[in-house]
Amino acid sequence: MSNFQVSLSTQSADAIWGEQTKLSFNEKGAVLHLPSEALHLRDIQKSARKVAGLGVKNLAFVGQWDSEQQWAFVMSFCGAGFRGDIQWADDEHAIDLAIRFEALQFTRKLVNETPEDLSPEVLAVAAASWIESIAPDFVSTKMIKGEELIAAGWQGIYEVGRGSCRPPVLLELDFNPTGDANADVEFALVGKGITFDSGGYSIKSSEGMLDMKCDMGGAATVTGALGLAIMKGLEKRTKLFLCCAENLISDHAYKLGDVITYKNGVTVEIVNTDAEGRLVLADGLMAATESGAKKIIDAATLTGAAIMAVGKEFNAVFSLDTAFQQEVLASAVEMNEPHWPLPLMPWHQEQCPSPFAETANSRPMKGGGAGGASNAAGFLSRFVADDGKGWVHIDLAAAYNRNGTEIMPNGASAIGIRTIAAQLLK
Repeated sequence: MSNFQVSLSTQSADAIWGEQTKLSFNEKGAVLHLPSEALHLRDIQKSARKVAGLGVKNLAFVGQWDSEQQWAFVMSFCGAGFRGDIQWADDEHAIDLAIRFEALQFTRKLVNETPEDLSPEVLAVAAASWIESIAPDFVSTKMIKGEELIAAGWQGIYEVGRGSCRPPVLLELDFNPTGDANADVEFALVGKGITFDSGGYSIKSSEGMLDMKCDMGGAATVTGALGLAIMKGLEKRTKLFLCCAENLISDHAYKLGDVITYKNGVTVEIVNTDAEGRLVLADGLMAATESGAKKIIDAATLTGAAIMAVGKEFNAVFSLDTAFQQEVLASAVEMNEPHWPLPLMPWHQEQCPSPFAETANSRPMKGGGAGGASNAAGFLSRFVADDGKGWVHIDLAAAYNRNGTEIMPNGASAIGIRTIAAQLLK
């Protein structure tokens, strides 16, 4: 079966299928009619959703396409379960687009897996195996799981994951292309890998729990970003830390009122077992700090408050290092991935007080109360060194859409992999 051809035109069409879709059709496929030579990425995304709705499987770009235009179309065209073929326009960007697409598909497929099939250990192994397949000579891995986490001092991951019969895991992956075992770690990436989030004893509603397979989106995003950067020629030593656990209810699950003592001595009272992402990320951030990494980026589907603040088309970006935050935001603009800064100040560390510990993991109210996304970022800032210099936190509000939108397909979006990869490659 031949591929469905899509081309661009700045000429008006005699028959436009829907006033806002800018589409006309011929015997070979579709033409997207744009009002000018500008990129018009959002118009392209809307048209891609319409083409996908026709049941098209195999796609070919023909004529003059900018690489960002092709990418915008594919991002919106390829929903969960996509198994078709993409033929890029015959230009100098085809190889780069194919590399991006491999990283995109890896990230999306991982997030879209069912929680039964993707346990914490399976997630860690899948991430490590993919990176190793890209750079087998430069990758080493270490997995700490179950009771081993206690001995290693990674109490947060252990506590969140101990309610499941499938043990929690901390994956440390070292990509070192320098040939020097003592080379500096230029970057560390930390990802939240909650493979299913019931909320624990602070149990979610059925509707709120339905799509919590996506709560490992941070782990998938930073892995996808690292793989993309490696395929594009990354030469810097980079470490990846994935904090993997299932947050379930059982007679062995962690409870409201528990106090966790972290490796750095910080004590945390649990006032909401559904604020578990920050508890596992705390361990990952400390591990990244211990590695001596010059810069750290963590990514997580962390708070509903971020979604309330920026919607589901943007990721929210937090940092106490204004210069680094601006670098990340500049990369996001360059990569056409919507990201937006939200407030973070040192005093956000104090916004979740506890009478029994140095801090609580949230506020004992729905959604963590006002400023919940900033308060979560403030909690994380307790676990990085140098007053947060060289650290950026990305709350992945745009990570997932159950039913799709006018511009994005159903399932994982993978928005953020290009932004983070661009930082690694700077």
